[in-house]
Amino acid sequence: MSLPVSLPDPRRWTALIFISLAQLLVVLDVTITNIALPSLQADLGISVANRHWVITAYALAFGGLLLLCGRLADLWGRKPTFVTGLVGFAVASVLGGAAVNEAMLFTGRALQGLFAALLAPSAMSLLTVMFTDARERAKAFGIFAAIAGAGGGVGLLLGGVLTQYLNWRWTFFVIVPFAVIGALGGAATIREPADARNSARLDIPGTILATTGLVALVYGFSRAETAGWGDAVTVAMFVAAAVLLAVFVLVQRRKQAPLLPLRVITERNRAGAYLVVALGGSAMLAVFLFLTYYLQDVKGYSPMLTGFAIFPMLLGLMVSSTQISARLLPFVRPRTLTLPGLLVAAAGMVLLATLDTGSGYAAHVLPALILLGFGLGTAIMTSIQMGTHGVEPTDAGVASATVNASQQIGGAVGTALLNTVAASATAAYAAGRVTGGREQVTLASMTHGYTTAFWWAAAFLGLAFVIAAALVTAGKPGSSSQVAAGSDEQDVAEADALVMIH
Repeated sequence: MSLPVSLPDPRRWTALIFISLAQLLVVLDVTITNIALPSLQADLGISVANRHWVITAYALAFGGLLLLCGRLADLWGRKPTFVTGLVGFAVASVLGGAAVNEAMLFTGRALQGLFAALLAPSAMSLLTVMFTDARERAKAFGIFAAIAGAGGGVGLLLGGVLTQYLNWRWTFFVIVPFAVIGALGGAATIREPADARNSARLDIPGTILATTGLVALVYGFSRAETAGWGDAVTVAMFVAAAVLLAVFVLVQRRKQAPLLPLRVITERNRAGAYLVVALGGSAMLAVFLFLTYYLQDVKGYSPMLTGFAIFPMLLGLMVSSTQISARLLPFVRPRTLTLPGLLVAAAGMVLLATLDTGSGYAAHVLPALILLGFGLGTAIMTSIQMGTHGVEPTDAGVASATVNASQQIGGAVGTALLNTVAASATAAYAAGRVTGGREQVTLASMTHGYTTAFWWAAAFLGLAFVIAAALVTAGKPGSSSQVAAGSDEQDVAEADALVMIH
């Protein structure tokens, strides 16, 4: 029998291990596939025009279905959707690894995205409803964010090792044992509070509008990378997304049981947190993407050595999430951690933006990665927890889905924009250089493109700082000032009840 909210389950810390493992798999899958992309493209004969579907198929399903799956977690229960998501993710990984043609591979990737959309909000919302004490929740989110953040780097390491010494198929198959362990462990240890479920009927019109709108938005940005921003289909996708999402908001305002209660995204602290997660996620992707290219194409690193070279950033993420944010957040206002974290991360990104072809790893790259790790770990972990700040337990799934959607859509927007910026800067630099060897000009042009992208990523972090300074005004976790900050009058009573539970 499920335990009441006021009596924390004694196995919650053991359950946290399996919940964090599941989120690590979702993040890991993105970078591990990126490392293997050249090999699988050659093996399956995927054309240059179609190779982006390896990434796009996953992003469309994941980003488009997050809100729906978050509400399903609230409705059906987070434990069932969590276990189902892990089992489905394992099956989809087997399908992708066994692919004999591009259609089979793309199908496997889309199914991975679907089950990741079911898994990710379930995992995060389980933390929200299982850890009700402010100090415990901060610690749990710190561990969760550190492990999830490490997933990107683990993907780089595993992807490099498996692709270099085995073959690309193992980047899919390696997911399976971890998913099985997570499903079995989660089924045995997770105890979800019974009163945390939302029994309201599913909002079908809202589901259709949100799903099609988000799919159009993510596809628009994905297509912009390959077809350009002025492409007719790209523009049509953006227009369709704007119309569908605007109608979605209007429908949600009139629904008694909406898919996304607008109170989740209109509270100023949560709104600020979602924007910080989106911009910070874009900046982090810039590091993984362009620094990987720089180290391999310009400095001649192998895939495996590249993964090890980026690992200090992940170590900084883990240390700052668990030893700085998690320990201090119960005693300080969230902005006290978010704002300095963003400034430190921006300083690290500026340092990367000053790279050239002769820059050394120890003197230039390593200090930047340490600053980025500590800065992003502090700021993003705090913002992830703020993304579910003050929500009703029955809204925990959809609030968690909104955090994930912010990160996913922010990543899609950032990747498309920064890729375009880098490509344009590279071409312009090369066109203006008529002297010097061809290889030197090529390396210098690529480096210029990557550093231009890093400057833009630093600007993203600066914008996140401004947004956090303006919107994140909550007090200490569990204090009345945090709960009431930015809330309208009808939500104050609900928020006060949450403080009593905490």
